[in-house]
Amino acid sequence: MIGTYSTLLVYAAMACYVIAMVAFAVDVSALGTGASKNRRRRAAGIGMAMTWLAAVVLLVALVLRGFAAGRVPWANMYEFTLMFTFFLTAIFLVVQRRRDIRFVGVGVALLSFLALFLAVAVLYVAADGVQPALDSYWLIIHVSVATLATGLFGVSALLSILQLVKGSGERSGARSVAAQESGPDPVTGGSGAAGGVATAVKAGTVSPLTRVLDAFPAATDLERIAYRLNAVGFVAWTFTLVAGAIWAEHAWGRPWGWDPKETWTFVVWVIYAAYLHARVTTGWAANRFAYFALMGFVALLANFYIVNIFFNGRHSYSGL
Repeated sequence: MIGTYSTLLVYAAMACYVIAMVAFAVDVSALGTGASKNRRRRAAGIGMAMTWLAAVVLLVALVLRGFAAGRVPWANMYEFTLMFTFFLTAIFLVVQRRRDIRFVGVGVALLSFLALFLAVAVLYVAADGVQPALDSYWLIIHVSVATLATGLFGVSALLSILQLVKGSGERSGARSVAAQESGPDPVTGGSGAAGGVATAVKAGTVSPLTRVLDAFPAATDLERIAYRLNAVGFVAWTFTLVAGAIWAEHAWGRPWGWDPKETWTFVVWVIYAAYLHARVTTGWAANRFAYFALMGFVALLANFYIVNIFFNGRHSYSGL
């Protein structure tokens, strides 16, 4: 019965995410109509309230799942998804308290809803005990830190996507200004960036997408936030890798065996390690770092959804 209540709360959290996603989308679309970003953003407030509610509901669902199973609630793919989604939301809420990133709320709500939908539709298993190999305190340590790292990488990936869109808009704007500088300004009688923008506004040629992007932080600021999240996530993922090797030594008598899951976990670590190394040693443009970060998150999703389900190995018990 407790397990049933947990599942119902997961559905309730999904409903909260849908409402939050719609509210955040309304807020962003208002920017496209010319509304000031400094206005009282009621739709964004509703989105934040529903996101907080979703996080609380999901946390209660996890606690009830733990009581129903008689163990920590992150021993299989269904429970891992619930934990990852909770951390994704919690990290978004924590960062929001320091920086206004409500514009990422649409992506956070959408990703959270899709993850929970897959969890209940495909990955669900009844609450039960675990196999002997999993009955260890390393289950508490190893998997919980892995879900935290996944949440950090998830928020960072959303910021990286927005960074690429914003960067593209900035480059397009720079080209438009350069074109305006080459000719006279029919409004001011002169030329230059200010004249070019004024002309576009007067003529009503500023697109809704341009207005939305203008309200977002600069691409470099978005990249900086994403980098910090990736740096913390990398530390957590490194701990996950090391803790998994220690647990494998205790459970199977060897720390590493190139199991598909182990291999892909290492691949994800290498990608993020290369990203962080390039970030501090090269003079690449910011968009290249965003592509690097997105590559790492895609590899992480492949590790979870493809390797766990379609590759046979000693970690297959963590799947369906």
